Amino acid sequence: MSQEQDIRRQIVQVGRWLYEKRLVAATEGNISAKLGDRLFITPSDCCKGMLDAEEVVEADLNGSKTGERPPSSELMMHLAIYRRRPDVGAVIHAHPPHATGFAVAGIPLDRPVLPEVVFSIGTVPLVAYATPGSAEAADSVAALVDRHDALLLSNHGALTCGADLQSAYFRMETLEQFAWISAIARVLGRERELTPEQVAAIEALR
Repeated sequence: MSQEQDIRRQIVQVGRWLYEKRLVAATEGNISAKLGDRLFITPSDCCKGMLDAEEVVEADLNGSKTGERPPSSELMMHLAIYRRRPDVGAVIHAHPPHATGFAVAGIPLDRPVLPEVVFSIGTVPLVAYATPGSAEAADSVAALVDRHDALLLSNHGALTCGADLQSAYFRMETLEQFAWISAIARVLGRERELTPEQVAAIEALR
């Protein structure tokens, strides 16, 4: 199997995971992965749980695509991240219900309450709202992605990135779990935050 075939296969697999875990519905979300100076991204208007490898769109890092299918309308946002973060090899945008609930409420997930979250994604800030697919949306994400691997998109959803598709996907799962636990803790009355010393000890393990 060539590297390109493997990337396409992985994008299809991640799309199915997102769909089966209800982190996206219908044609929501988009997934991309970088291979050298090429980008592979899900097409526009497709269900991520029913995607075929041949449907994945190839483009260069300037956004010029090959093939007939149009890429995701969020292509500019993905490209902005790759330009700002040479260490990033994959980007996932999804609409996980609990995390998106925080995004709609305008509440960042920036409290250090779970060691696993501190270790794997750190704090999760809220990106100002911009029309999906616009240059403004790409710029808003690019302004924060230098310092964060997971973002909440105001009134829209969530975004994670990683060195590869698996790490980006696991961060999305972790983000949704974090949001769910945070919501429960707030209903129960409070979130007990880790101390700065406890956070520093966890970060030293990275």
